[in-house]
Amino acid sequence: MRRIEWPTVAMILSCHALWVIGGAALWPISPLAALALMAVMAALHSSLVHECLHGHPTRNRHANEALVALPLSLIYPYRRYKATHLAHHHDDRLTDPFDDPESYYKARWQHDRMPRWLQMLLRVNNTMLGRLVLGPVLGAAGFVAQELRLLRADTHGVRVAWSLHLLGMVPVLALLWAWGIPLWLYLLAVVWPALSLISIRTFAEHRWHDAAEGRTIIVERSPLAWLFLNNNLHIVHHKIPQAPWYALPRLYAERRDHWHALNHGYVYRNYWQLFRAHAIWAKEPVIHPVLHQIPAPPPPEVDPPEAPLDGQAA
Repeated sequence: MRRIEWPTVAMILSCHALWVIGGAALWPISPLAALALMAVMAALHSSLVHECLHGHPTRNRHANEALVALPLSLIYPYRRYKATHLAHHHDDRLTDPFDDPESYYKARWQHDRMPRWLQMLLRVNNTMLGRLVLGPVLGAAGFVAQELRLLRADTHGVRVAWSLHLLGMVPVLALLWAWGIPLWLYLLAVVWPALSLISIRTFAEHRWHDAAEGRTIIVERSPLAWLFLNNNLHIVHHKIPQAPWYALPRLYAERRDHWHALNHGYVYRNYWQLFRAHAIWAKEPVIHPVLHQIPAPPPPEVDPPEAPLDGQAA
């Protein structure tokens, strides 16, 4: 493999340059166009973060981190995403509600203890329209809640990850202030749409299947493939994570029948086919169909308090 993967370096530089052009040049003359461009670049940046945490475009992990250190989508610290995502790549545990940090399934007992309104939101979130609208909010809320628990527990590495993330946010927020873009508007019109775009890819990346390889999708063609850095060919990435994004189409085309057999036919022609099938119909249940099916135990019975003795206060 190349020591430096220059196509990825060029993509990173272009992403940041276009984001700056959106805020510095387009915002004064066409705010809607500026926000749209910045949202697309923030989504692309998320894909580039994913590429860098897998050891691209250099063989130096600190250099890779520095290349995407400015968090254009604000929410997820690089090192925390890296830790959870690499844990997700244990393919034999894919979709497990506890061992796979990116699983959308819940254990039955988890689900049973949730309030009804949250159960309903999670069912809607398992439709494609629901994932596009609710997914960014539910994902961010769940992630932040979990991170707060880890911060309170002083889990190793979490404080450092958030400290570096906050340092990276300083120039991003400073530029937004200099350009006159309100933070609330950036969150609403850039961060939310960016995470929604990424949700198109992540919506059906994994399903439960008895065979680990059958849990990871192939979406063969999409005009969004460049935005996702070809991770629509997701089984290829999972089996060869050291391959750079621009090699994935070739690796797929060379052994197309092999990949289809390997993932047990979990193949869609494009995202439009996926959307037509699951825009309003949930693709998967919220409760994992096989794992952790034991229901929540009933609450323990509480004995009534004993009557006070004569002469004692109740």
